[in-house]
Amino acid sequence: MPELRNFSIIAHIDHGKSTLADRLIQHTGMVELRDFRDQILDSMDIERERGITIKSQTVTLPYVAKDGTEFQLNLIDTPGHVDFSYEVSRALMSCEGVLLLVDASQGVEAQTLANLYAAMEQDLTVIPVINKIDLPSANVEMVKEQIEVDLGLDSDGAILCSAREGIGIEDVLEAICHRVPPPKGDPAAPLRALIFDAHYDPFRGTVVACRVVDGSYQPGDIIRMMSNGSTYKVEELGYFRLKREPRKKLVAGEVGYLISGIKTVSDTRIGDTITLDARPAAKPLPGFKEVKPMVFSSIYPISAEDYRSLADSLERYTLNDASLIYQKDSSAALGQGFRCGFLGLLHLEIVQERLEREFDQSIIMTAPSVQYRFTLNDGSEVMIDNPEYYPDPMQIKRAEEPYIRGTVLMPERYLGNVIKLCMERRGVDAKLSYPTPGRIEYQVDMPLAEVIYDFYDRLKTVTQGYGSFDYRVIDMREGPLVKVDIMVNGEIVDALSVIVHRDRARERALAICDRLQAEIPRQQFKIAIQGAIGGKIIARSTISAFRKDVTAKCYGGDISRKRKLLEKQKKGKKRMKMVGNVEIPQRAFVAVLRSDENN
Repeated sequence: MPELRNFSIIAHIDHGKSTLADRLIQHTGMVELRDFRDQILDSMDIERERGITIKSQTVTLPYVAKDGTEFQLNLIDTPGHVDFSYEVSRALMSCEGVLLLVDASQGVEAQTLANLYAAMEQDLTVIPVINKIDLPSANVEMVKEQIEVDLGLDSDGAILCSAREGIGIEDVLEAICHRVPPPKGDPAAPLRALIFDAHYDPFRGTVVACRVVDGSYQPGDIIRMMSNGSTYKVEELGYFRLKREPRKKLVAGEVGYLISGIKTVSDTRIGDTITLDARPAAKPLPGFKEVKPMVFSSIYPISAEDYRSLADSLERYTLNDASLIYQKDSSAALGQGFRCGFLGLLHLEIVQERLEREFDQSIIMTAPSVQYRFTLNDGSEVMIDNPEYYPDPMQIKRAEEPYIRGTVLMPERYLGNVIKLCMERRGVDAKLSYPTPGRIEYQVDMPLAEVIYDFYDRLKTVTQGYGSFDYRVIDMREGPLVKVDIMVNGEIVDALSVIVHRDRARERALAICDRLQAEIPRQQFKIAIQGAIGGKIIARSTISAFRKDVTAKCYGGDISRKRKLLEKQKKGKKRMKMVGNVEIPQRAFVAVLRSDENN
């Protein structure tokens, strides 16, 4: 029986995790050269297009160490973007050690620190790896100093490698074998296996990825889910190689998959514990902390008859992405839909694209918002993430919005640009520190609502890609929050309403009105598009009417003849406006969302 090692690769986004995983897979002979492709563990098209990892993937690598010992290495690849930190936390609970990857040219960045703290919380062995040493801009000594000062790790134990060139891969594998501790667990104890991922196979049902902590199981065993007591017969189990590889048994310490004919997606909960029905465990494993959504948006099918299909797609999607939270919602303008909670704006974009590509759904999303807290005159508190439920302004005693503490790490030459950007986003309580010469850590408190739109993209622009950003929600702070309604031809369009800070209300309303003016087709009558706070109009755009030249048949004569025809036309237009109905095309809703992101 080969020795087991379970490890994960963690890093800031774009520090080379997927490339290192590729080289480890190639070095252990898991894939023929003709079958190899870059980002081999990134199975989704969207991951390959954007060059990011979204889903943590698992693969079992066979390796013979230099001393002749056989090892079975379970690699659980993780995403690097701040929006997918929940994926990282789940992967870490299935490991005993991690490779902490640091870019030799960019050094320690915000998400590097956040991921290191997550690994330390789980008491994992951390092996620092300095990647991209082949780059002309690589500064290994500087990065070693940052590992010592910023991370508090011993830089003498850091492994130098270049995943792209294949330098140092053998050293990485040897370090995993000899520095990561073997898994603990009692093979003779009752079965306890932690579900850390799952996906839906249309032919086999739910495929569950689990880490066996105690005991063992094999095909034919009756297993029980400890959260709901449902039982299933194990049909197949095995390892994740690049394809599923069936085995006869999985024992304590191993990571693998399980197929047991689970047809209903809701029966599988990420973080649940699997045990044997005949010999159940006394108590379940701790599982994962509940994920807290930060950004809210509503999803509606473009065609009303696709509602049932969208509901099924969301249920299957949440099996694969447990951090998406949704509930039923409805809108007068867009019909039946779902109110969804996301971890961030990138998470929202990924969900939208995956629903369209993988589940073939034509959907429309409302502008993203955050969760606000309102204290009413009677002392009661209400939490609101949907502008539709904004309370009566006369009843509001205090309005509060969530604030984050953001940390920006950057070269010092960009400090002025970053301070300006943060001040534009209502940043307060800024602090500066110099972790290493030439690099600045800028800490600032900002409203989450100001960050969720395009802050990350703007930060990358003003720092030419060298700035890194990480944040955590700290508290709720009072502010003058108002609801801006958008009216088309005097009718309020509920799907376009937004809750904003009073100082930003006119700016946001103008942006929405201008974008709607560009998207709504002209009619036979004039259409007014207005932004309003209560009964007060704060912004307006007008779509002019088509005009027919009714005086063309008058070849002279008294002016009163022309005036009579124009008056008649004017009355007709007025009557038409009263009974006319303005259809807002779906692309207009999409355009408003994009407009919000760009302003």
